[in-house]
Amino acid sequence: MSQKSRLDGGLIDRSRPLSFSFDGKNYTGYAGDTLASALLANDVRLMGRSFKYHRPRGVFSAGSEEPNALVELRSSARREPNTRATVAELFDGLEASSQNRFPSLRFDALAFNDAFSSFLSAGFYYKTFMWPAAFWEKLYEPAIRRAAGLGRLYGKEDPDNYDKGFLHCDLLIIGSGPSGLATALTAGRAGAEVILAEEDFIFGGRLLAERNLLSEQDGSEWAATVISELQSLANVRLLSRTTVFGQYDHGIFGAVERVSDHLPEPISHKPRQVLWRIYAKRALLTAGATERPIAFENNDRPGIMLAGAMRAYANRWAATASQDIAIFTNNDDGHRTARDLSAQGVNIVALVDCRIDAPPSTEFEVLSGAQVVNSRGRLGLKSIQVQLRDGSMKELACGALGLAGGWNPNVHLTCHKRGRPIWNDKISAFVPATDTDPLLRAAGAAAGILSTHGALLSGAGKAIEALKELDISARTPILPKAEDAPVNIAPFWYVKGGKGRAWLDLQNDVTVKDIKLAHQEGFKSVEHVKRYTTLGMATDQGKTANIGALAVLAEMEGKTIPDVGTTIFRPPYTPVSIGAFAGGSRGKEFRPYRLTPSHKWAEEQGAVFVEAGNWLRAQWFPIEGESHWRQSVDREVIAVRKSVGICDVTTLGKIDVQGADAAEFLNHIYCNGFAKLPVGKTRYGLMLREDGFAMDDGTAARLAEDHFIVTTTTANAVPVFRHMEFCRQCLWPGLDVQLISTTEAWAQFAVAGPNARDLLQKIVDPTHDISNEGFPYMACGEITICGCLRARLFRISFSGELAYEIAVPTRYGDALIRRLMEAGKEFDVVPYGTEALGVLRIEKGHSAGNELNGQSTAAMLGMGRMVSQKKDSIGRVLTGRPHLLREDDYRLVGLKPVNAGDPILSGAHLMNVGEIANAANDQGWVTSAAYSPHIGASIALAFLKKGDQRLGEVIRIVSPIDNLEIEGEVTSPHFIDPEGERLRV
Repeated sequence: MSQKSRLDGGLIDRSRPLSFSFDGKNYTGYAGDTLASALLANDVRLMGRSFKYHRPRGVFSAGSEEPNALVELRSSARREPNTRATVAELFDGLEASSQNRFPSLRFDALAFNDAFSSFLSAGFYYKTFMWPAAFWEKLYEPAIRRAAGLGRLYGKEDPDNYDKGFLHCDLLIIGSGPSGLATALTAGRAGAEVILAEEDFIFGGRLLAERNLLSEQDGSEWAATVISELQSLANVRLLSRTTVFGQYDHGIFGAVERVSDHLPEPISHKPRQVLWRIYAKRALLTAGATERPIAFENNDRPGIMLAGAMRAYANRWAATASQDIAIFTNNDDGHRTARDLSAQGVNIVALVDCRIDAPPSTEFEVLSGAQVVNSRGRLGLKSIQVQLRDGSMKELACGALGLAGGWNPNVHLTCHKRGRPIWNDKISAFVPATDTDPLLRAAGAAAGILSTHGALLSGAGKAIEALKELDISARTPILPKAEDAPVNIAPFWYVKGGKGRAWLDLQNDVTVKDIKLAHQEGFKSVEHVKRYTTLGMATDQGKTANIGALAVLAEMEGKTIPDVGTTIFRPPYTPVSIGAFAGGSRGKEFRPYRLTPSHKWAEEQGAVFVEAGNWLRAQWFPIEGESHWRQSVDREVIAVRKSVGICDVTTLGKIDVQGADAAEFLNHIYCNGFAKLPVGKTRYGLMLREDGFAMDDGTAARLAEDHFIVTTTTANAVPVFRHMEFCRQCLWPGLDVQLISTTEAWAQFAVAGPNARDLLQKIVDPTHDISNEGFPYMACGEITICGCLRARLFRISFSGELAYEIAVPTRYGDALIRRLMEAGKEFDVVPYGTEALGVLRIEKGHSAGNELNGQSTAAMLGMGRMVSQKKDSIGRVLTGRPHLLREDDYRLVGLKPVNAGDPILSGAHLMNVGEIANAANDQGWVTSAAYSPHIGASIALAFLKKGDQRLGEVIRIVSPIDNLEIEGEVTSPHFIDPEGERLRV
């Protein structure tokens, strides 16, 4: 019969039946169900397999702490593995399947691991896979990878969208149980900006899952009334289906809102999930508590679950794991479960209470001073074995067993900033330390206050306390009368004496014996035990597993649980999808890029683009008849050397430096001198880090006594500006100097080649003399072009040819490239891209990002003389370290293959002829390589030990990864015009 374990009542909507499937079989549930509650209502107890031994597992909880019922939802590209069935909201047509089993859930071939459990104890991997070492890569690792993991990804792109957002509030309330609602009501009425976040799809917390918490009305009714009022307040934002997963510095919290997970497909133009970054002046943790189990032999069978979860399934979802249920408890809360289930018509076979003074009942049999010592039933619980107070044994037939071992406050978020919980003897659990975090407080069950009356009062009180610090006056609202029963618990963690395995961590198959073995082998710290046994890892994160393990460890140590201590927790509180973290940063949007001013024109020319830093730059410009990129690049390089070429260099960093002390400031920043640079001149500069290593190179052009334009490499535009701003503010705050980045403000083009001046004279207004005498090498100045447009001109060369860089306001960049190309037709002008730019600079021996990699010094780059000893500058002192001045250090050299047809690859290593190619004999490495159409062979720049003393020597160029080994000749890094005559004509 369909839904034969469905009870009366509940908060489900029976007028809206929903169909769904699990492992290919069709079932029916109702709106308001979770997948777990609908499966229980359909008498499905077996829902998964454990990670290590593949033992049968059923649902264990009713919330996000679920360790067992992990399933795959949906199909195709929307497949979502490792979803907790307890938080998966049911929708019509939902497809769900079990995971971590083969070939089926009922018959899992990998369950044979369980037969070898004695050989797979704690630390098994550490002990077993160490020898022989050769087996790891070819045998052990592949086998482990095939067996490991729980769910499966589809392998295709996720079709859904994810988003990110920012929220600000006076008070963030995390959880909407009794204390959370009391907090929100207090703060909302006081006019504070409030955010109430609830991971469930209905507000109310435990009020939805309990009976008789409030004296005069049903808890869910009061919750609905409060939510209705909060919805009417403009200063309150309600976020359901939202998990606050982490607390970070400065009042920042991370939260994920599951906008469309409860729908078959997201609504058009709506994200599936939103990652919120919440800035809260104060926050209140009202996330309740998680019930803990009691461990005994074979306590992991499907049908054995937390008693509070049983109560929730019966009261909220009108579902039961069986019609015949037993309860095993050490506190009065187990009796509440038995009463609620009995009132729903469920047969309570017995309530087993380990306390001798357990309260009696007229509704069901109470076995005081007794313990459940074993269970039977392979794929589902069939019976339990109870040891009575007198030591005799009793077999009880039942289909489900509820475990009530007490409640652990959900302290996780209070630990994310290194807060350490403290032990509370009254409830036998850890609670948040008080007054350790001024921004985050706890109230209600999260603070260890387990009565409803206490939770309501603490929520309102903590809200008033937090708002007072923000100068917001609030008062306690009229709260409903509620139960105020004291906690009556006898600490009891696990049943002793059993020969079989008692499970602490159901997901990772960690047992009491594993903890004892870890301790026996010297792992006595809770942090070590956790990692050695995998306790509390994966989705559980210690929510149901930790305290029992701590009790075992404390017993082995002869200490109390607070003396042993506890692990603390880190974000995320529950799993967060990578899609939510990525947001819109996928595909092309993974890393936003900028477009150069000439991008549209370059597209029209058929340019091939490449990402360069944050920019999309033209890599080369193919023309008709060219079938290989090298043909295009060679043509562009030859054209620049023979006539003229144009390249968009807007991406170079541009920093405007102004002020009376601008020259002195740059004198400190650069290792070479700038104080005496004349107005109208440009100088190449080398910037060092404080440790003496090269940071960046570029130019500084002096347009006026108090005005410089500094250029940087494309990749270092932002880091260099940040560095300079730090120096201005912190190192030399007394200097009169101001900085601003103008990288995006100016479009800049390199015009290079023997006809560069002739081309520019066609657009530069005649009032400006750009002849060799009037505008010599390294000159700079402000000019006008095309009759009226202001521009800047710099005579600098990266190619070794006569060259200029001309800059105009960015909005004129597209017009300028078109005008330059039109004016250059008579000179057969060509545009050239980054590949040709690279070839040109390697031919000339210019260093770039590959050489300025954070490991090179001025001496290595052949620029040791640039480090002025007549002035102080960043990095000057530490360049004098003996290690950086040793004779056998690396020096920049050029390389040519002995056989002109051999290629040279960047990253290849240099070895002496006749020596074994290994790290001990390494002589250096190739930093940049390219084919030079002028040399007719591959050429390269490289760092070589004593390179400046080895010109003409033959050396081996080796790259085992690329199966490359050739011989090369060590040359000067200047392959073209080493005297620099071309750029000065």
